[in-house]
Amino acid sequence: MDGNERLELPVSDDSLPFDSDAATIEDADVFGRLEPAVQEWWLEEFGEFVPENEGFFTPPQRGAIPKIHEGTNTLICAPTGSGKTLASFTSIINYLYNESRESEEGLENSVYCLYVSPLKSLANDIHRNLEVPLEGIEEIVAERDGEESMGEIRHAIRHGDTDSSARQKMLEETPHILNTTPETLAILLNSPKFREKLRTVEYVIVDEIHSLAAGKRGTHLAVSIERLEAMAEGNITRIGCSATIEPLSRVAEFLVGCDTPGGEPRDYEIVDARFAREFDLQLECPTDDLINTPREIVQDRFYRILHEHIQDHTNTIVFTNTRSGAERVLHNLRDGFDAYDEDNSGCHHGSLSKEVRQDIESRLKDGDIDVVTSSTSLELGIDMPHVDLVVQVGSPKSVAALLQRVGRAGHRVGQTVTGRVIALDRDELLECAVMLKKAQEGFVDSVSIPENAQDVAAQHVYGMAIAEIRPETELKGILRRAYPYRNYSEDEYESLMRYLTAEYAGLEEKNVYAKVWRDENDPPDGEHHYEEYPVGERLIGKRGRLARVIYMTNIGTIPDSFTCDVKTRASDEWVGQLDEQYLDTLEKGDVFVLGGDHFEYRYRRGSKVYVDRTSARPTVPSWYSERLPLSYDLGCEILDFQGELVERYEAGGPPRVRAWLREFPLDDDSVRAIARLFDHQCQYAGLESVSTPDRLAIEVVRDREEYERHYYVHSNYGRKVNDGLSRLLAYRCAQAATANVRVAVADNGFVLSMPLNRKVDIEGVIADLESDAVRDDLRASLSGTDLLQRYFRINATRSLMILKRYKGYEKSASEQQVSSEMLLGFAEDLEGFAVIEETYREILEDKLNVEEIEDIVGALDAGDLAVSRRLLDSPTPRAFGLATLSASDVVLAEDESAALQAFHEHVLEEIGEESMAGLTAGSEDE
Repeated sequence: MDGNERLELPVSDDSLPFDSDAATIEDADVFGRLEPAVQEWWLEEFGEFVPENEGFFTPPQRGAIPKIHEGTNTLICAPTGSGKTLASFTSIINYLYNESRESEEGLENSVYCLYVSPLKSLANDIHRNLEVPLEGIEEIVAERDGEESMGEIRHAIRHGDTDSSARQKMLEETPHILNTTPETLAILLNSPKFREKLRTVEYVIVDEIHSLAAGKRGTHLAVSIERLEAMAEGNITRIGCSATIEPLSRVAEFLVGCDTPGGEPRDYEIVDARFAREFDLQLECPTDDLINTPREIVQDRFYRILHEHIQDHTNTIVFTNTRSGAERVLHNLRDGFDAYDEDNSGCHHGSLSKEVRQDIESRLKDGDIDVVTSSTSLELGIDMPHVDLVVQVGSPKSVAALLQRVGRAGHRVGQTVTGRVIALDRDELLECAVMLKKAQEGFVDSVSIPENAQDVAAQHVYGMAIAEIRPETELKGILRRAYPYRNYSEDEYESLMRYLTAEYAGLEEKNVYAKVWRDENDPPDGEHHYEEYPVGERLIGKRGRLARVIYMTNIGTIPDSFTCDVKTRASDEWVGQLDEQYLDTLEKGDVFVLGGDHFEYRYRRGSKVYVDRTSARPTVPSWYSERLPLSYDLGCEILDFQGELVERYEAGGPPRVRAWLREFPLDDDSVRAIARLFDHQCQYAGLESVSTPDRLAIEVVRDREEYERHYYVHSNYGRKVNDGLSRLLAYRCAQAATANVRVAVADNGFVLSMPLNRKVDIEGVIADLESDAVRDDLRASLSGTDLLQRYFRINATRSLMILKRYKGYEKSASEQQVSSEMLLGFAEDLEGFAVIEETYREILEDKLNVEEIEDIVGALDAGDLAVSRRLLDSPTPRAFGLATLSASDVVLAEDESAALQAFHEHVLEEIGEESMAGLTAGSEDE
C-alpha cells in the first residue's frame, strides 16, 4: 500500500468517528500492520483525524511502529507526551496478541517483554497505561461473534518494594510484560528460578534512556542486557525512548551494544522526532538593572510576574535549581497572594515523603492543582495532561534539561509547549539567553557515557560466576559486547581479576576476600574440573557459600549518602550538619556559612567535620553541591556568543548589540540588561577582558582589606571543567608560590586566592602546562582530599570490597566511610589496584572532564587559545558573580547586594573618569 493511499478499514464506515471517504492519511501503511482488534481499539481510543499529525499517528509512532514490528533495534527520540512509549507497546501488544491466537496453548508462562525505567513512579505509570490497551483489545475480541478470546496477556511491575508474596505469584503466573528497574533486572538475572522465565524475552524497552546513559546505572543496565541476550533463546529487539539527547548515534550504540566483543555495533534505526512539537519559549527579567534595583523590588516584581503567569494558565509547574528554592517560592506565593493555599498549590522534591510526592503527582495528573514548585524530581515520570505552562527560575544549566522541563507542558502533539524562564542575576541572564536561542535552533548538549568502570564490572563478573560456572572467554565476551566496555583492555580485565581473586598480599587480613576462582579446568585430581569443558579451558566460578546472598543484597550503583556532624576543634561544640556531597568542594582553609556563622574547614574524621570559627569571608556557597552544573557544550556556546557580541560592540556599540539581541527570545528588560553588562565591561576593562573561543581572559585584583590577591579566570567551560582546571592551576600555583591557594569555582569561571605577599606569574604557570601531563598532575592534586576519600568509599562499596549488608547487619554510609578510610592507605600502596584506579578514573573523567581540560591545554600550547591578563583595582562586571560567589546564599543575600553595589559603583566611577579603561597604571610590581 502506498503511504498516500486511502485506508481500507476492517470495520464498517458507520462505526468510524470521521468521514472515511474524505480522509486520506499518510500513515495507512503503519495502520495496516496492526491486527484487526488492535486497529479497532486504536480507532476507538485515538480515532480522531489529527491535522497536526497528518493522520492517526504522531510522528514518533509513525516512525517507530513499523520498525519495532519488523524486529529492528530502535531509538525513539521525541518530546514528552508525543506517544513514543505507546508506540513501543503497541507493536509488542500486537505481536503478543497474534502469538496467543496462533498457538493452541497461548503464550508461555514466561516473560516476552521487559520494560526498564529509571524511576519506580515511572514504572507504575506505564503499568497503569498498559491496562488500557490490553483490556480494550480483549473486550473487542470478546464481543466479536465466532472469535475466541485473545487469551490473557499478563503484565506486572517488579522493583525493590515488591513484597515476597507478589514475587512468588510471578513465578506461578509469570507476566508476559514485566516492568522493572535496572537494579531489579540484575537481581532477576541471578535468581535461580526467575532467570529461567527470562529466556523467552524478545523485547527490551529502556525508557528515559538519556537519564541512564550518562551514569553508572546505565553502564550496569548495558551489561545486564548483554547477559540477558546471551541466555535468551532468540535475538532481543531493543527499544530506547528519550525526549532530549545528543548525539543520537552514540546513544543508539549504547542501547544496542556490539555484535562481537569489542566489535561493530548491532544494527539499529533512529526515529528522530525531537522537534515534532511547537515551542513557545521566552526569557524574562524583572528589571533591566539587576544591580541598582533594590533586592526587595526585584523579588516583588518576580512574584508578581509568576503570579500572573499562573493565573493565566490551568496548571503550572515552577522549576527551581534547589530544593530549598522550591520550598521558598511556594512559601512566598502563599504568603504574598490570597490565591494560593494547601488545596491548590504544592511542592515536590526528593526530600519529601513518598506519600506527599504521590499525592502531588496524582493531583497533577487529574488537573486538581494550580501550581507545583519542584527542583528536579518532576523532570521525568508521569503524564500530566493538564499542565499548560512551565516556569523555570534561573538557569537549568543545559538545553537538554530546559527541554526536558518545559516539555512537561502541552502534553500531546499539536499543543504548543509553553515555557518561561525568569532570570534573577546577570550571569544566569546571559546563560539563559544563549540557552533559549540554541534550543530554538535545535541544539542539544551531548551526553558523556562512562567507559570501562571497574566497580560495575566487578559486580557483573561476580554475578555471572555465581549464576553458573562458565568459560572465561564467554564471560569476557558478554562484558565487552556492552557498549561501555567495547574498549575494555586485557590489562584492565587482569587488574579486575587480581582484585576479585584476592591475589594481593594482605587483602584478606583486611577482611576483603576472594569472590571468584579461575583456573584451566584441571584434570580430576585438580581443584576444579568440569567434564563438559576440555582440559585447559579457563573457567570462572564463585567462591564462598554466601556469595549469592552477598550479591543479591549489595549490588547497585546508587551511592548511599549521609550528613556529617560539624564540631569546633577548640571545644568540640556541635554547630550543625553538612551533606557529605558538600564536602567534595571543601579544602583545608575554606570558609562556609552554617546557621548564620562562619567556619573554617580543617579536617574530617569519618562522619565528623572539624572546624574553627572565623570572621573571614566565605569561599564556598551552601548551594554548591545541590545545583546542576552548566554543561560543557553550553559553556562553549556562550563563548561563541560572547565572541559575536564583542564583534558587534566593536562595530556599532550598544545599539548594534541591542539590535542583535532582539533576534533572541528575550523580553526588553533582558535585552537592555545584557547590553548594559557588556557595555560596562568593555568600557571598564577593554574588549580583551571578555573570554571568547580563542581568548581566555584573566583579571588580577589586589584586595587590600582581606590582604589577598585574587585571580579571576573567565573559563566559561562549565563547572566540571572549571573544577578540574582550577585544581590543576591551584596545584601548580601552590608549588610556585609556596603558599596555600584557595579556590572558588562557578559555572563561568573560578577564583584563585592567595596572600597578598605571594604572587605567581599566572601566564607563565599556564604556559608551562602540558596536555600530556594534565591527567598525572590532576591525579596528584587529588591525593589526600576528601573528594578522593568519598569516591573511594563509593567505589569500594560498589566493588563489594565494603559490604553494605552482611548476615543481617546493615552498614550505614557513615560506617562505610570509616571502613573505607582504614582501607584507603593500604589500597593506594597496591600496584594497579582496580578499585583505586576506578576511583581516580571516575573523578578525573566523569566528574572533572579531564579530556576537555587536555583539549584546552592543547589549544593553549598550539596558540589557538590566547591568554589575556588584566590588572585591576576592582572586579569587572563579568567577574561580579565570581567575586560574590561565596556570598550567593540566602543567609548572605544582603552582603551580596552590598558587595555588588560597591563593585558596580567603582566600575561606573572609573568609566566616568575615563581612566584608561579601568586599568591600573604601572606594573604589578609597583
